[in-house]
Amino acid sequence: MSSSSLQGLQVQGISKIEGPIVVVEGVSNISYDEVVRITGQDGSSRLGKVLEAGKDFAVIEVFAGTSGLSAGGTVVEFTGRSLHIPVSKEMIGRVFNSFAEPIDGLPAPVADKFLDINGLVINPVSRVYPEEYLQTGISAIDGMNTLIMGQKLPVFSGAGLPHDQLAAQIIRQARIGSAKTGETSQFSVIFAAMGIKNDVAAFFTEEFERSGALNNVAMFLNLADDPAIERLLTPRTALTLAEYLAFECQHHVLVIMLDMTNYAEALRQISNKRGEVPARKGFPGYMYSDMASLYERTGRINTSQGSITQIPILTMPNDDITHPIPDISGYITEGQIVLSRNLHQQDLYPPISVLPSLSRLMKDGIGEGKSRADQPHLASQLYAAYAHVQDIRALASVIGEDELPDLDQQYLAFGKAFEQRFLKQGPEENRDINTTLDLAWEILGLLPRSELIRLTEAELDQHYQSKA
Repeated sequence: MSSSSLQGLQVQGISKIEGPIVVVEGVSNISYDEVVRITGQDGSSRLGKVLEAGKDFAVIEVFAGTSGLSAGGTVVEFTGRSLHIPVSKEMIGRVFNSFAEPIDGLPAPVADKFLDINGLVINPVSRVYPEEYLQTGISAIDGMNTLIMGQKLPVFSGAGLPHDQLAAQIIRQARIGSAKTGETSQFSVIFAAMGIKNDVAAFFTEEFERSGALNNVAMFLNLADDPAIERLLTPRTALTLAEYLAFECQHHVLVIMLDMTNYAEALRQISNKRGEVPARKGFPGYMYSDMASLYERTGRINTSQGSITQIPILTMPNDDITHPIPDISGYITEGQIVLSRNLHQQDLYPPISVLPSLSRLMKDGIGEGKSRADQPHLASQLYAAYAHVQDIRALASVIGEDELPDLDQQYLAFGKAFEQRFLKQGPEENRDINTTLDLAWEILGLLPRSELIRLTEAELDQHYQSKA
């Protein structure tokens, strides 16, 4: 039996409950993604949203789970609108849950407006090509895989690798690097954590409070013991605030999302509960478009001075970069930063493997008037030389290092210095772009000038100092 009210259509009773999914029959004119309020027989209330709307039925996922609900004693109220959250500049420096409700013990900030968490699709015509870099203070990223404002650049990690520490360091150190944009521009960070353990949440909170970075960060936390369905809301809530700050308040916003693997697992779990036909490794066939709906909420538009830059972090199951989650992420985004277990086992932090890493927009955000004129050729030379080191190491493992010619010995010395001095830096060490590039020139001095064929003679005359 159904009746209408000022709040919307109300239905008494549900026909099916399975996990977080309920089915309501005898309803029509229901919209996909519509928010519903579910009231149990004990008077408790919880929210859900419409997953599927048919001619006379609706499939609903319940955010807080279906525990305690009964088929006959439950009232379902359809609100007629999608989920909206309050947004405000006062949300910076605060900690929220998946619904943008404060969980830091402080009063809720005054909302400037309420926005749909699904955001607005950016018209491709209004997009502005990203051409200004964002400095992270980490040499392996700034020097060789430069992050550009408006870019989406994921971090591919693995279980046990220090991606938490790397994320915290980037949040502490990130700043606008381009002189063109200017240091006076507003810069904010939004951190969205999905399915993380309590100790990891405590690490980030304490780290940001200790360093003072929390004053510039809005945190959205979804813990491992929270309902999986809320995991799907967390990045959308965070990106909604990012869009408001970037496109209406003219901020440059860096969004870090951890861990996209937990998000994908929640997507698979809900899909299985709905009885959908699985695709690769049990994930739903629409996982590509679902994750694209998150990643593509990034960029710059011609009606705003702000930007959204995105760093999604994911743990590759079994360190498999061909797994559907990193595979899909690599297709949608503009490169990847890959963490190496081998480098981590050598006690090298951050263990960034530069050879499989890539920033596809790097070439347009560095060079004269942006970072430094010598960076494009310098990064190319570092990459080529370090790639050659891997070939020599493979040969040395067969014939022994002592049998290698002098030039190959010099390359091995370069490779060791590159890893121990350029890649390796302390978690509190913040290098600006000039420090990073000067260090690169110093390490290249271990090679003969004749080997540095990717650098111009003018650049070599200005910067090269032989240490061979």
